[in-house]
Amino acid sequence: MIGTNGGGLGQWTTKNVEDVPILPISENVDVPIFQTQFQRIDLDSLDYDPGTRKQIWEYHVNQRDEIRRAYIIKGPHQPPLKTFKKSGKHNRSFQASWFEYNSTWLEYSPTTDAAYCLPCFVFHNSNEFVGQNTFTVGGFRNWKKVGGKDCYFQGYIGKDPNSAHRVAEQMCKDLMNQSQHLQRVVDHFTTKQIANNRLQLKASIFIVRYLAFQAIAFRGRDESCSSLNRGNFFEALGIVTFWNEKVAEIIEKAPKNATYTSPRIQKEILHVFSAKVKKAIREEIGDAKFCIMVDEARDESMKEQMAVVFRYVDAEGFVKERFFGLVHVVDTAALTLKNGIYSLLSQHCLDIQNIRGQGYDGASNMRGMWNGLQALILNDCPYAYYIHCFAHRLQLALVKSLKQVVPISHFFLTLLLVIKIVNASCKRNEQLKVANANEIARLIDLEELETGSGLNQIGTLQRPVETRWSSHFRSFSSLLKMFTPTVEVLQNIIDDAIDGEHRAEAESAYEGLTSFEFVFILHLEKETMEITDKLCQALQSQSQDILNAMHLVSSTKSLIQKFRDDGWDGLLTTVISFCEKHCIDVLDMNARYVARRGRARNQQDNVTIEHHYRVNIFYATIDSQLQELNYRFDEDAMELLRLSSALEPREALKSFRSSDLCLLVKNFYS
Repeated sequence: MIGTNGGGLGQWTTKNVEDVPILPISENVDVPIFQTQFQRIDLDSLDYDPGTRKQIWEYHVNQRDEIRRAYIIKGPHQPPLKTFKKSGKHNRSFQASWFEYNSTWLEYSPTTDAAYCLPCFVFHNSNEFVGQNTFTVGGFRNWKKVGGKDCYFQGYIGKDPNSAHRVAEQMCKDLMNQSQHLQRVVDHFTTKQIANNRLQLKASIFIVRYLAFQAIAFRGRDESCSSLNRGNFFEALGIVTFWNEKVAEIIEKAPKNATYTSPRIQKEILHVFSAKVKKAIREEIGDAKFCIMVDEARDESMKEQMAVVFRYVDAEGFVKERFFGLVHVVDTAALTLKNGIYSLLSQHCLDIQNIRGQGYDGASNMRGMWNGLQALILNDCPYAYYIHCFAHRLQLALVKSLKQVVPISHFFLTLLLVIKIVNASCKRNEQLKVANANEIARLIDLEELETGSGLNQIGTLQRPVETRWSSHFRSFSSLLKMFTPTVEVLQNIIDDAIDGEHRAEAESAYEGLTSFEFVFILHLEKETMEITDKLCQALQSQSQDILNAMHLVSSTKSLIQKFRDDGWDGLLTTVISFCEKHCIDVLDMNARYVARRGRARNQQDNVTIEHHYRVNIFYATIDSQLQELNYRFDEDAMELLRLSSALEPREALKSFRSSDLCLLVKNFYS
């Protein structure tokens, strides 16, 4: 418990307005703390054979101290046998003389022919690793390692005063010292001492709550008293004591073992907050249906963590999304994730059959139709339908479509090369900003740019990232705005290059950037991405409803289709105008195009009319996007969402459609 070393908190309950209840740390997860009914133990009938006796943690938590005292009073089990059982190839056995040198702790069990440790047994924890319970559970039998310079018994005791064995011995002494028992110490505290201890703990609680809510790190690199920066927790505590003399005085006079500021206390307070939040969420869900949203990621300690979010409708009819916790998983296999989710649900008494929806990313282990996580849960709960996040699905569709057309892939390679070279150093970045400022000033003088607050900002080239929504559109837009400054920076790099490698790299980027094909695809992608970017931004809105989201998807498909049917002439005019403005050679659309990449069967395969080649790129790009949008936004999921919208609580009379409800039951909830 918090403050067991010298801090009297009295009977502090949850009825206090600003108080936080103390949460006991269970030694045995198998025996609930809240259990009050338990069978009385006859201490005279305890089994003292270390090989057959029950472990301390198997008893009820309220009985353990009494049983511990009984074993300590009885002392180590050292049967006065004349001979001991021989075992092993060399017929070695336990020696009675070993009791003389280890009389305070060494035990022997004739039943298992093994040696044990009484203090370690008395304070044995069920959560210890297997290698740490040799002298408490399994017993020690390797007699050839006893004696001599490297005696195993001496190594077990350890030279460190804080070794596990020595700590257990000290705990036995403290337990038998009744005058220092916690309950007696607490009983002698005055009302003033209890109030002071509560105030001291409150200061730590409020600081922990503030740092947790603001997502601020607790610990510092050097938290010693002589450090100039002891970390956020202690620095915040210093602010509290600076403005509150009473808190400062209490902390100054507090025992060193009851300051309530150690990292362990901080974690216990966070654990209390976590338990209270989870309890509130669990009570808010009640017996209602709910959906789960899961994603996994690797943390800084190289452990795979699974984040779980619940989505449900509360008692007042409001849709809530609550982050419930992180679950450590050994791998990202679908079965492992399923077991982790089921374990979390069972811990908080949430019925798996109440799951009515699943939301994951598009990875195969999550959305797989046969062995994915959604399929495994759907087998157990037939109404837990899987819905992929619309915004994430749209991003996957766009990225996938961009990789289908070979000229588009070459375009992105050139784009990344240009951005890499221009943003490679602070010097080049400053040159870009200066060139951009000069270009903006020139266009303002020519009255080609409007002026006003927030307009004509000087920026940098944006790098497209597959996992960043709208990053591709921002990358195209930034390059179009700073096309002339970018060309100028590349020319400066070519002129100032002192080695052939940097010059060749800059020349390659310059030639690609100032080619008609690059400019053509740049405008093409900008136009198509501008259509989908509006949808992407709308889908990320928290206030978006189902029907509107589906309407946006349909309208986006329609706009892309319209651009495919009617956008070619306008696009070509814009590209030619841009090339003439920036002195880029405009290709003759009636000339023959000769592909320079790949191997053709004959010369005729690599020769086509330039106009037809550009048209093919235009249609292939748009068709690939439409195909991916149709694939990602499948009809079954869209139909489920459309029919479910009949249960929308807002504007109930308008949205309530009995025919849709009948179809919903027939098609999905038969």
